[in-house]
Parts: sequence; structure tokens; C-alpha cells
Amino acid sequence: MTQKNLKKNKINLMPKAHETTLEIDLKALKHNVDYIKSKLSKDTKFLAVVKAFAYGSDAVEIAKYLETLKVDYFAVAYTNEGVALRDAGIETPILVLHPQPENFKTIIEHCLEPNIYSQRVLKNFIAVAENLKQNNYPIHIKYNSGLNRLGFNVNDIEAINTTLKQTAAIKVKSLFSHLAASEDLDEREFTLNQIHKFKVFAHTLIEAINYKPLLHQSNTSGILNYPEAHFSMVRCGIGLYGFGNDNAYNKNLIPIATLKTIISQIHTLNAGESLGYNRAFKASKITKTATLPIGHADGIGRQYGNGKGFVYVNEQKAYIVGNVCMDMIMVDVTDIDCKEGDEVIIFGPKHKINNLTKTVDTIPYELLTAVSQRIKRSFCR
Repeated sequence: MTQKNLKKNKINLMPKAHETTLEIDLKALKHNVDYIKSKLSKDTKFLAVVKAFAYGSDAVEIAKYLETLKVDYFAVAYTNEGVALRDAGIETPILVLHPQPENFKTIIEHCLEPNIYSQRVLKNFIAVAENLKQNNYPIHIKYNSGLNRLGFNVNDIEAINTTLKQTAAIKVKSLFSHLAASEDLDEREFTLNQIHKFKVFAHTLIEAINYKPLLHQSNTSGILNYPEAHFSMVRCGIGLYGFGNDNAYNKNLIPIATLKTIISQIHTLNAGESLGYNRAFKASKITKTATLPIGHADGIGRQYGNGKGFVYVNEQKAYIVGNVCMDMIMVDVTDIDCKEGDEVIIFGPKHKINNLTKTVDTIPYELLTAVSQRIKRSFCR
């Protein structure tokens, strides 16, 4: 099925909204997985990043569907995210990217696999694993190749090797790193240097431990822009959800999420009348406004208010007027033919989220992950 036909079918299958809803198109998710996998060799494993509630979608539902597509790994940020997946029946290996020592017992009890990023964390995990009488429990060693958030350095290799040789409780399942600017081709030299540094680190540590774990460094942009950094596994996050961080790739991906709401009530303001908290909007002429049941508690931050953000009412752009409220926004529909109960689109495949987020100088990641879990999710299969 072509992308054009998929989008057409998608629009036909999605029902009109009757309440604020985040609609997730699982066919689009499959399309994105297939497209990204087409960039890989058949032997390269695929890790799907489902942290932050699967980028605001629904981690359990997304992970369940991705299991049917035979992904090799999942990654979450925190231990409780991994526990929620295990409790929902997810059996695929799960890498916890930022574990804390106080959760190590929980990690082992739920067969999660920790990112080990420092000697302190390594020794703490070994202690817990030995206490629980583990043997060859899988861990993942992170190397800091230049992002400078988490990770060992090259000069830590001897200490890592010494510590590993003193225990049989753990075994290194993968060595990995994270590219800092793989979406920015102006930073190509920096990225290539990161790739080289990771190769050196991996080669040196592999020689020391005398076996070869999985190697992975590429995020979505790394997959698309640096095939030389695919190694034995790649990590795909934002690409799953329909974004390639570059218009050349975005056209081949389909955003899986559509945020919809409805018009609750329409008001007509006379010149001089105000709207909303702090009287932030004052009408200079007769103005028709629509009140929508979505607000900053749902992820539409206050920064989108007062004429910056917008929605689509009957395919026409309607700007947010006044301050964003906790549970509501008001939009200017003076020149739009609409009525109470009409569907409103905040973002989706046709109405690109980046057009909205750039009005407040942020990125799609932020708005996607901000969509409140109190908003209903529905899934199109």
C-alpha cells in the first residue's frame, strides 16, 4: 500500500470525535517500522523505544502491537515503565536506559535489563545480583562518546574489565552509546568522530572480556543518516511515531497520532468584551469564539495562548485566544462556518505537529509526550 493510499484509508477509517481523543493508527506504525527496517541489513536487530508512555501514545498498546511485528528489544527510561510492560504481559527483552540503584532488585524480579553507566552503578548492580544469586544476568554498558549525559569513558575500560572478571552474576549483553547531533548534517564531523570513538571503545573492551556483545549507537536520525553506525542493533524512537527529523525522511513516515477534540460552546463577543482568565483577550470588533475541552493539564501549555497556537476547525486554522486554561482553550472562529459539537483537530498526519510546536520554539517530542494520560486513547487497526 502506498503512503498516499494509506493516508487516504486512514482518514476514512477514523471516526469523528465526540470528546477529546488521541487516535493512534497502528497501520501507520507498521508502515514506519517497515520503512526504517528497509534501511537496515537483515541481520541488524531492531530496538523500539517506548519510553514516556510510548512518546505519549500508550506504551502497553504500542509494545503489544510491536511484539506482533517481531521487534527484538524495547527500551524505556525508568524501571517503573518496564514493570508496567511486564505486568501487561510483554515478554520481549527490555532495556532500562536510566535505572537507579534503589530499583535494582525490582529490575531483576521483572527480568529487565539495566544500562550500566558508571563504576558506582556497576558495583551496586553486581552486589544486588549476587545477593539474589543471579548468574550471567544481562546488563548493557554505556559509553559516553560525546553527548556527556551518562556513560563510561575510554580510561574506564580496565576498571570495567577487572570488575566483570570478579563475578559470574552478570554478563554484558550489549555495548552502546548515543549520538548527539545525528539529525544535523552540519555536525557530520562531530558525529563521525563519535562513531569512531565508540568503535575504539567497543573493540578494546571486547578484547578485554573476550566475547562480543551486541553493539548499538544509532537513534532514528543515526539510522537514516549514518548506515556505517548501524552495528548489530539500532534504537528507533521518534521514527516509530512518524518523524524523521528531516523533511526528506518525514515524507516517508506517517505520524501515528491524531489529537482531536470538539467545540463545546460558541460565544459572540462585542467590541470591548474580554475572554478568559486575566481578561487576556479583549475583542476589538465582534468576535466569535469556540471553547474546546482541552487545556494545559492535557498538554496544551500556556505558551500556546494569546494568538500563538492554533487548531483546525472544519479544515480552517483557528488561533487560540486568551490564556490557555487548565481544562479548556478558546479559539477565534469569527470567519469559520462551524457549530457546537463540530470536530476540531489539534495535530495529525495532515495537520503537522511541527507547524504548531515551532510557534513556541519547541519540538514535536515535547508536545507528543505532554499529552495527558487522562485523554482517551483510541486505536485504529
